[in-house]
Amino acid sequence: MSGRKGISILGSTGSIGVNALDVIDRYPDRFEVIGITAWGNSTALKAQILRHRPKVACVGSEERAEKLRRDPEIKVTEILHGIEGLLEVATVADVDMVVSAIVGSSGLMPTFAAVEAGKDIALANKETLVAAGNLVMAEAYNKNVKVLPVDSEHSAIYQSLAGHRRDDVKKLILTASGGPFIRKSKEELKKVTVKDALNHPTWSMGNKITIDSATLMNKGLEVIEAKWLFDVSGDRIDVLVHPQSIIHSMVEYIDGSVVSQMGMPDMRGPIAYALSYPERLEVGTPVLDLGRIGKLTFEKPDLDRFPALGLCYEALEAGGTSPAVISAANEVAVDAFLAEKIKFVDIPVIMDRVLKAHTPVEAKTIEEVLRVDRWARDEAAQVIKKLKNEE
Repeated sequence: MSGRKGISILGSTGSIGVNALDVIDRYPDRFEVIGITAWGNSTALKAQILRHRPKVACVGSEERAEKLRRDPEIKVTEILHGIEGLLEVATVADVDMVVSAIVGSSGLMPTFAAVEAGKDIALANKETLVAAGNLVMAEAYNKNVKVLPVDSEHSAIYQSLAGHRRDDVKKLILTASGGPFIRKSKEELKKVTVKDALNHPTWSMGNKITIDSATLMNKGLEVIEAKWLFDVSGDRIDVLVHPQSIIHSMVEYIDGSVVSQMGMPDMRGPIAYALSYPERLEVGTPVLDLGRIGKLTFEKPDLDRFPALGLCYEALEAGGTSPAVISAANEVAVDAFLAEKIKFVDIPVIMDRVLKAHTPVEAKTIEEVLRVDRWARDEAAQVIKKLKNEE
């Protein structure tokens, strides 16, 4: 190694992965791309391989991998495939930090493997801590691994805690843009289309996260994640809708002071902070001009119109495997909505029914978490069938 920080990016062709590579491109003297992965988008992955020349890259199928291996333009990169390939990219010897940006529970195993291998984690995959926060954070502690948040909200909390005593924290306040439907009535939400739900007013994200933002499920997952990242109970984590997305989150202290982190919506900021912590890097983010913006507004979320957020608090309170169950059920429901098999308002209904059917236990291994995840997915599929029969 040349003194540069070795980086593997799990999910390099998604929004977080692309932005992470943009940050790395700006500082070639500081960072080296060691490994990248894309489950299906091998065309975009090839372009990244040719630009960054990583030691290893991984795609989902053996067929895609073989096609890349036969490509005469790819000369120095070992092409892997499947979950075994993901695990290898996450644990390559020269890697110092793994950017965990795979969407959904698929990111759990490679992220945990990276922690076991002693790699620092730049975490953008919410489901890793939602499903197995106790296991992941305990292993990170044992291996002296830093888990640095990439989500703008958790990065803001991390920055707002810097220099302050944890004993002085009263509560964490996560902000939410509110998504595209914050002003819609319950009747209007029944008519929401996939196209409507994918039209986010502030952020450019993948389909699953965009739908989660529209239901406020994304914020619910962040509440659960915050519990593990910052060791704060759910009753001390609040959510405020802040449509301008300028204040990314806040920490309230026992003396009444509230410390926040502000900035224009641009994921390169929190990504760069995680990659370079404790330093800060200039990465081309737009300058915040509060005089031009004029005003910032806040309101409490409406849990009647957006019950997914409330269900996440319920799962957190129930503890054990309940968060893993609600996360898996949501993934199945979102896939069904994107495929136009269910309505937008059915997503939290499915989550609620699966959660009620589950008796939580304390998972002691990742394998137990994955078994519960599979059960929840099967149960969610059955609930979707029942919903069809109820129509």
